[in-house]
Amino acid sequence: MRIGVLGTGSMADALATHWVRAGHEVTVGGRDAHKAERLAARLGGDARPAGLRAAAESGQDVVLAALPFGVGAEVARELHEALEGKVLLDCSNPVGPGFCLLTAGGPSAARRLAEAAPGAHVVKAFNLCHENVWRMRPPVFDGRPLAVPVCGDDETALARVRELVRDTGCAPVSGGGLERAGLLEATAALFIALWVGEGADAQAIAPPLAYAAGPSRHQEV
Repeated sequence: MRIGVLGTGSMADALATHWVRAGHEVTVGGRDAHKAERLAARLGGDARPAGLRAAAESGQDVVLAALPFGVGAEVARELHEALEGKVLLDCSNPVGPGFCLLTAGGPSAARRLAEAAPGAHVVKAFNLCHENVWRMRPPVFDGRPLAVPVCGDDETALARVRELVRDTGCAPVSGGGLERAGLLEATAALFIALWVGEGADAQAIAPPLAYAAGPSRHQEV
């Protein structure tokens, strides 16, 4: 795939590293040319640096918005023509001080991207883990690949993002349409509060799948 990356931070680095290894052509775009050059050099392979607009234009298959909440919609609005008809992948988390959800009562971060670039096909994924988890080769725990929920409305866009999830060594999971992206963002806010604020094992709050609807009579005995 030809992938444009908007942003030069940790998430851009972690995800693009997998995609370059998988043989994709990656263009890293940033407002700071030196940061884009450094990241492209670190990625190696077919990665090359560019400005934000050039990166958006080069992402014929997928454009990753690896930008802070608020900045993403601003950049998408500036580049909406370059994003027309493209898959726009959002990995942001609108989480503020006190682990509060900054979008509470309003559209999700993913929906705001879609409103800023109405011609793009926005997909939400990769927002539930710290960037260092995405740096793992691969993120496998107790022999089981990390599951990555993916939310979006366009099937072609979803198929491309599912492929990129697999390229990180993870397993894509259908999270529903883009209207459910806000639930993913709220889940991230809760998990971060539990992990960082309370030191709790967030994974332990969910029972095994066999018990999701309650124990069967056989299990109760």
